[in-house]
Amino acid sequence: MRVIEVDRFGGPEELRLVEAPAPAPGAGEVAVDVAVADTLWVDTAIRAGQAEQWFPIRPPYRPGAGVAGTVDVVGAGVDPGWTGRRVAVHTAAGGYADRVVVPAEALVPVPDPVTLTDAAALLHDGVTAFGLLDLVPVRAGDRVLVTAAAGGLGALLVQAAHAAGAVVVAAVRGARKREAVRRLGADVVVDYSEPGWTDRVRAEAGELDVVYDGAGGDHGRAAFALLRPGGRFSAHGAPAGGFAVPDPAQAEARQITVTGITDVQFDAATMRRHLSSALAAVAAGRIRPLVGGTFPLDRAADAHRAIEERAVVGKALLTV
Repeated sequence: MRVIEVDRFGGPEELRLVEAPAPAPGAGEVAVDVAVADTLWVDTAIRAGQAEQWFPIRPPYRPGAGVAGTVDVVGAGVDPGWTGRRVAVHTAAGGYADRVVVPAEALVPVPDPVTLTDAAALLHDGVTAFGLLDLVPVRAGDRVLVTAAAGGLGALLVQAAHAAGAVVVAAVRGARKREAVRRLGADVVVDYSEPGWTDRVRAEAGELDVVYDGAGGDHGRAAFALLRPGGRFSAHGAPAGGFAVPDPAQAEARQITVTGITDVQFDAATMRRHLSSALAAVAAGRIRPLVGGTFPLDRAADAHRAIEERAVVGKALLTV
């Protein structure tokens, strides 16, 4: 089978396509023929050697932590009814591959109305979005700002907040992303590459009740200042320069509740529950993933470049 490997930290060119023996499932496991593999910004940071403080992964390794596909073979002790079923599943490692072997208990069925492309797009962003919505809920009438709103996670939060009856402000960079988030239901769209973007938020939405910060860095710190006293701030994104976790004294003085990415529950059972909820929401038409680009497996390096250069509006995925 084909699989992507990384032998050393570096640029996207370090993603090498190699041939490897196809794995066979053991007891309690299944083999999944991969149709679509998820890619994440953090995958690019790990490959570049810039995420060791969060993930103790060192070369050589196989990247990728989630796939959608079809169960091909089941191992001993596994219900044979899984054979042929469409599933989404988180993988311990090596999701950029033709085939993965995973524990049967990790499988999440994909509802018939949901494509495998959309299922792969929800593997991490859907889980994180529904986890954040549990921790930082949105109520009808809330004024909500989503930064990095045209990313895979941000797009889901924009739609979920809109569906809850909130006034949604989407902060993005560039004309293509502004148009994309308008189509998702954002009431106000601002471009944080333009001076005075926070003034426009204040003018059009007033003080905010909730900030979902998927950008981090200066963008996240500027967003924190827009919250009303007693507001809620989620610091879950870092691509613009690290997580924008506010000074605890400032947050306490303004009675602002701060949630970080480590507050989201990522145990296996909770992740499966949130993924099932996200898949059900797509099946019901309440949300839809924003998939901006798909790349064949042998162009995994191009997918990483697109993510790093912010050239994709929404998710970048690998098709296998």
